[in-house]
Amino acid sequence: MKFPSTLVGLAAVVAAHGDHDHQEVFEGPHNGLWYNTLPGDGGTQADAVFSGISTFGRIPYSPCLSSHAADYDIAFLGAPFDTGTSYRPGARFGPSGIRQGSRRLNLYGGYNVPLAANPFNSWAKVIDCGDIPVTSYDNAYALQQIEEGHNLVLSRKPHTHANQPGPSKKGRTLPRVITLGGDHTITLPLLRSINREYGPVTVIHFDSHLDTWKPKVFGGSPSEQASINHGTYFFHAAQEGLLANDTNIHAGIRTTLSGPSDYENDGYCGFSIVEAREIDKIGIDGIIKKIKERVGTTNPVYLSIDIDTLDPAFAPATGTPETGGWTTRELRTIIRGLEGVNLIAADIVEVAPAYDTNAELTTMAAADVLYEVMTLMVKKGPLSLMEKGETLELK
Repeated sequence: MKFPSTLVGLAAVVAAHGDHDHQEVFEGPHNGLWYNTLPGDGGTQADAVFSGISTFGRIPYSPCLSSHAADYDIAFLGAPFDTGTSYRPGARFGPSGIRQGSRRLNLYGGYNVPLAANPFNSWAKVIDCGDIPVTSYDNAYALQQIEEGHNLVLSRKPHTHANQPGPSKKGRTLPRVITLGGDHTITLPLLRSINREYGPVTVIHFDSHLDTWKPKVFGGSPSEQASINHGTYFFHAAQEGLLANDTNIHAGIRTTLSGPSDYENDGYCGFSIVEAREIDKIGIDGIIKKIKERVGTTNPVYLSIDIDTLDPAFAPATGTPETGGWTTRELRTIIRGLEGVNLIAADIVEVAPAYDTNAELTTMAAADVLYEVMTLMVKKGPLSLMEKGETLELK
């Protein structure tokens, strides 16, 4: 396959670090944001959270798709694509909106109190790789760009434990990539990229919609290109063998259906379902228990989060809002409850900032949810530890 010229293949060769008990600690962004306020005055001033270029949580930026200079353990990557949506467009601005909503994450140092860890100050080197260049004129080509761009970031050696065994198909340790969408169609090329490195993976899918609809049911499937959209990508993923059989789960579902047969088709795609309304009967702990029992703690897991899991009262800026959803507090608590799951990569999608309030409710909620995901990855430790069944003791 010929890669787009903007996505040249990169392979950063990085030296392996030693035992994980003696890891280098990467300090948060505040440490490097001091500068002289006036020439010759000898004073310094901290950069304010409202100034500077927006990266996720104001972490360092590196143009990973055009340079091999950077290495990392966790990378944030934007996929500004929204021409697979069925209702409101605008998620192409999701990556920039989420970054803007993330500015305050480390205002007080970034320590995550419920998870007792600081994802900004840890063993993990975390950077923002910017956005994949994505065309808005050709969906098939755009999905190829997303797959190749993601794979170029995913397939490098990580900064930490670079030469240690890991859970990938080649037995290597890889970095983790957190993707900022984009509408939910992007999850298909992301899973294709994941499959190239890991094979079929278990998926935890937070959403108000199933997204396993057959193309003839959702959109009519007038062409092969039109058959791939934000309601059918899991159907295609199942057909392509990208999903681990019968270990996948939806959480937060509350949409209307074309009929009961949609549930049957969802089962064929290998998913079980946690309805949003179940939280009223089994509570947050019950939701967490169902998810963890389904996916286990040994499988490599991909986490995909549609912001419309939240009720529109908490996240109005999304492409296909559904009332009756969870609160931001509930979703963050459920995400934290996934501690111990082997998250190898994640995405958050369907953030369309044009529909947000002036208070940036949705973009802040998306950023805060990813802050929880990032903390879980840091607490789990390098993926090399998955091979040994170890966990990292944070100090």
